[in-house]
Amino acid sequence: QVQLVESGGGLVQAGGSLRLSCAASLRTFSRSPMGWFRQASGKEREAVASISWNGVYTYYLDSVEGRFTISRDNAKNTVYLQMNSLKPEDTAVYLCAARRPSPSPTAHYRDAAQYDYWGQGTQVTVSA
Repeated sequence: QVQLVESGGGLVQAGGSLRLSCAASLRTFSRSPMGWFRQASGKEREAVASISWNGVYTYYLDSVEGRFTISRDNAKNTVYLQMNSLKPEDTAVYLCAARRPSPSPTAHYRDAAQYDYWGQGTQVTVSA
């Protein structure tokens, strides 16, 4: 059974930083594209960032470009989301997602429907 466990969320003041981690019990992690999504109260889920399995190719939501960084450590089966200069509008539940193995080292996805496994999420709250 695949499990994705997020950690690192919390309450932070605007301008602060948080680092989210997602530990995956996924045997094929090193060949799996990964993504971070968020869902704010009353809003649709949106892709925040995604990364190819070789860690080279990434995608960022326009509103977080330059402030957030996605990375992965395939030896630890973990993907990270470093969030700097946080804003109140970043407040949401942040979810980690994994896709089944891809033959392409460049593949990365922003569409939630492309992912096969999801974590439970971690709350990020940014106060003004």
